[in-house]
Amino acid sequence: MLVYYSNYGKNKGDYLMNIVLFGANGRIGQRILQEAMRREHRVRAVVRRPQNTQISHSQITIVSGDVLDSESVASAADGQDVIISAVGPGREDDPEMLVQAAQALLQGAAQAGVRRLIVVGGAGSLQAAPGVQLMDTPEFPESWKPVARAHRRALDVYRKSELDWTVLSPAGMIEPGQRTGKYRTALEQLLRDANGESLISMEDFAVALMDEVEQPKYIRQRFTAAY
Repeated sequence: MLVYYSNYGKNKGDYLMNIVLFGANGRIGQRILQEAMRREHRVRAVVRRPQNTQISHSQITIVSGDVLDSESVASAADGQDVIISAVGPGREDDPEMLVQAAQALLQGAAQAGVRRLIVVGGAGSLQAAPGVQLMDTPEFPESWKPVARAHRRALDVYRKSELDWTVLSPAGMIEPGQRTGKYRTALEQLLRDANGESLISMEDFAVALMDEVEQPKYIRQRFTAAY
């Protein structure tokens, strides 16, 4: 397990890059976009309905795209340094779209010649105890399991890829909160604090993700960030 304090602000000119972000309108996607802006990156924000998007910033370009279509992914990713995906199934969507998105993102990235791909994953397949995944514990809500299983299947898709992918899984609970710039990381095990809780704010989750964008430590790995 590693403990990190964000390196944001240190020689940030060394890290400025062109980023394409899928799911920029989502709750986590919005925080990633804000964190990228804080760090002065140039972001191509991909949304399904640009006309409904209120984002406006000189460093942001809003484009229409479909994360389930590899041609659309390739078009959006053309000329970019890194692809970030913060997409997830909405309340009425099929969780299987996470697997379809994984396939389209990998195919589209390869077609566009972009090797770096960072994806927001799920916490359900983290190890809550030796040999026991969080989704298989009594504390895990039954209603969350379809999405958790889909995230696990999507992770299997990424693990077969030869691209420089990274999947970042949140803590057991992730909610809007404060940005502290502090977090811990681990590979496969669920992180808990001194009170036995597994928590992180969406803001600090975005910090952890953007730190990985700027200074990669988990190439072709899944890791998690929590307090």
